[in-house]
Amino acid sequence: MNICFILVEPAVPENVGAAARAIKTMGFTELRLVNPCDYLSTKAKMLAHASNDILENAKVFSTLADAVADLDFTIATSAKQRWVKVDIIPSDKLVKFLGEKGDTISNIGIVFGREESGLSNEEINLCNRVSTIPLASPYPSINLAQTVMIYAYTLSSISQQVDNGLEEEINPESFRMLQQRVKELLTIANITPDMLIYGRIHERITALNASDIRLLHSITSKLLDSIKG
Repeated sequence: MNICFILVEPAVPENVGAAARAIKTMGFTELRLVNPCDYLSTKAKMLAHASNDILENAKVFSTLADAVADLDFTIATSAKQRWVKVDIIPSDKLVKFLGEKGDTISNIGIVFGREESGLSNEEINLCNRVSTIPLASPYPSINLAQTVMIYAYTLSSISQQVDNGLEEEINPESFRMLQQRVKELLTIANITPDMLIYGRIHERITALNASDIRLLHSITSKLLDSIKG
């Protein structure tokens, strides 16, 4: 699995630098930024220490939608009790959750919100699931870089694929392909994104393990073949 870390509109260069250091320290290499501050400033590089390569190779996007467009699975991080999605994954359960997906997901994005306001509901809705860090305090307060470090440490046990410079072949039974088939069936059934059931169906799909994903692939494929004749 390849895991990238996505910071949405970070406002403090030092936070971006410290996040880059956390990412590299835990064995990861990819940082994506959405409308960032001056992430290559002296302040950012001072905090990055020996991780300036993470900053210099960071991919910059104008919207979160663009930043996650090529990913198989995305997880929004949030500390606020204003959930748009029902099932929240504690950070310490993420490795098990992702591991159950097997080879149906390859490229994963962990999304972090703004220092002051976090992610908007619309941005959370762009992600497949929501995760939070269990904290003892009823008024949790950890900064952006600390949050990135916790997730990077938690996920460091997940082996990352080596980039061989070749475009990865799409697994025909991948989670991403399953989403496309389900969307096609929902469109045929006149179930639109503004309907509550549409969101609930996609949310439940994210909870499936690898064997369930393959089973649903078989079912949806046969349904589509039958419908199309």
